[in-house]
Amino acid sequence: MKARPDIISGTVLAELIEKFVSHLSGSRSDCYFSTGNYKAVDAEVQSENLSPVQQLGVEMTVRYGKHLNLLKEHAANGLCFVLLNCERFLKQQQSTVVSSLRCLQEHSAGYDWFASSVFLIMSGDREKTLRFLQRFSHLLVSAFLWLPRLHSSVHLPLTTLESGIHPVYFCSTHHIEMLLKAELPLVFSAFHRSGFAPSQVCLQWITQCFWNYLDWTEICHYIALCILLGPDYQIYMCISVFRHLQQDILKYTEA
Repeated sequence: MKARPDIISGTVLAELIEKFVSHLSGSRSDCYFSTGNYKAVDAEVQSENLSPVQQLGVEMTVRYGKHLNLLKEHAANGLCFVLLNCERFLKQQQSTVVSSLRCLQEHSAGYDWFASSVFLIMSGDREKTLRFLQRFSHLLVSAFLWLPRLHSSVHLPLTTLESGIHPVYFCSTHHIEMLLKAELPLVFSAFHRSGFAPSQVCLQWITQCFWNYLDWTEICHYIALCILLGPDYQIYMCISVFRHLQQDILKYTEA
């Protein structure tokens, strides 16, 4: 990946992560989450409507996919199929919590950027995308890469569930702040002086799979690294970005 960045892309990337996840999900020792059987529904799904936020997300994803020459005409229908089936699939593993928190009153956790990323990696193949996501949902790394995976999830302790705080926030971003303090003390100090937590920035990056921040090739590298080498690479990735931005951060802090 360092010598030839473009080699982990397109059909090579799709086949690589597909085979890797298929192999791991077939091993009981690697399956961290147990999930029930789910059969993709087409006719029923089409009768359900996406929220305005999701519709906007679909438009953006399809526009981006066409810009990258990854999607063809009518790709929006395939993406809607994936998103609605993912919502139904994950809904089977959600707890109902009586709470005044708006984030716990809704079944979905906003737009699903990870599922959209996989849809682009799979070149708009809806069946392949959904099959991959179902297998991927068994693995521990899915909790960190695919944020809607643990939204109101039965896999979370009740106290965590009621807080409405995603594990990525108190696991990944907590470790990012700890590492940032040790590895890049000047950047950590700059954030501290500004009164703005680096964890907030990282949560935004992670939630959106670095869309609008990194180029598509780098987004693919981020997803591949975390799947192949483990969810801790999510932390190293954020630290690397902060290291890359260090001079700019310090310059703007002084200004």
